[in-house]
Amino acid sequence: MTTRLEALDPIAGSGAVDQLRRMADRLRPTRLVHVNSTRIGGGVAELLTGIIPLWNELGIETRWEVIEGDQAFFEVTKAMHNALQGFKTNIGKPLLDHYIEINRRNAEKLDFEADYAVINDPQPAYLIEFMRERAQKWIWRCHIDASRPDRNVWRFLWEAVRKYDASIFSMPGFARNLPHPQYLLYPSIDPLSDKNRELSPEEVSGVMDRLEIERDKPIILQVSRFDSFKDPLGVIQAFEMVHAHTPCRLVLAGGEATDDPEGPRIFAEVQEAARGIADITLLLLHPESHYEVNALQRAADIIVQKSVREGFGLTVTEAMWKGKPVIGGAAGGIVMQVQNFRTGFLVNSPEGCALRIRYLLRHPEVGKRMGKFAKEFVRNYFLVTRNLRDYLSLMLLFRGPDGSRRGRPGRLVVL
Repeated sequence: MTTRLEALDPIAGSGAVDQLRRMADRLRPTRLVHVNSTRIGGGVAELLTGIIPLWNELGIETRWEVIEGDQAFFEVTKAMHNALQGFKTNIGKPLLDHYIEINRRNAEKLDFEADYAVINDPQPAYLIEFMRERAQKWIWRCHIDASRPDRNVWRFLWEAVRKYDASIFSMPGFARNLPHPQYLLYPSIDPLSDKNRELSPEEVSGVMDRLEIERDKPIILQVSRFDSFKDPLGVIQAFEMVHAHTPCRLVLAGGEATDDPEGPRIFAEVQEAARGIADITLLLLHPESHYEVNALQRAADIIVQKSVREGFGLTVTEAMWKGKPVIGGAAGGIVMQVQNFRTGFLVNSPEGCALRIRYLLRHPEVGKRMGKFAKEFVRNYFLVTRNLRDYLSLMLLFRGPDGSRRGRPGRLVVL
């Protein structure tokens, strides 16, 4: 029976998997734990779903723990998420105290001993206050655009994050002033997952028929959580400008994450904005509708991700892997992926988005050429094999001859 690593070998390129095995050989025995706030919905959960089995296949004993919280906790952490991305907010001391208390309660429930604990994003950041002795090395993995955070919220998080042994960010501009080494590590996609594996034309058509989306006109697609930072209202504005002159359809597809209480309100706003506009389809998908998202991306002619703030934007990576041209907001990690006139276009407004959609609709051969470049770009830089290699490199760095080679405090290291 073929293992997932063996199946990845011909996709990732010659020697990639063999290199991972050789690196892992130098680390065994090693215990690794990842902690986040949801098992379904959102890019972090999807990334961990794909990478955790591969860690164990490499012989690195790996666990995935998920913290629990009440409605108030997730409202606080959503506000923190927005604040880290530059949105002005005021989180009172009682709510911050509640956030710390939920972390303390989770620390009592969690049962692990590890060599490396990777804590993903703000939700579980304060676990280190109550569990420091449970892991030899603590790493804070920030998936958020923290380049211009609200000062008060960042000061509060800094009190916990400064106690970690290292931090990982997705872009150089996201790194913060911290008293420990910081590392640059891009997120990745799993090409074998239901969301990214190859689908036959019949499978794609079957999903489109089931979702009742006609294919008589070019399809413009945005897949994302219904979040104001993803700017679905701006996508609708751009579509109206294009639709007035060019036949096309818009599909806005997204799911809900258990740690995002704002989703229903944003979806209601999108419904209201789309009311009465022809050729718009809104799809509120189950968080695990990965197969359906795959088919939608493969059926689309143009894929949009018009974020105004973005951590990295794995929906862009997924679209590029399908060989599609992407029109992305010039924000966060999207600018690391979308290259103007090569893999797609970067835009800053609904008007700019509409202009690029019209261009690609009029020049479909350009879109096909961009799609080919885009897929190879993802193959070279954003597959899960590269993500594993970077983590293994970091762990080997910690396992230096004297066990203390961690880099200089405040320095950003590209793995």
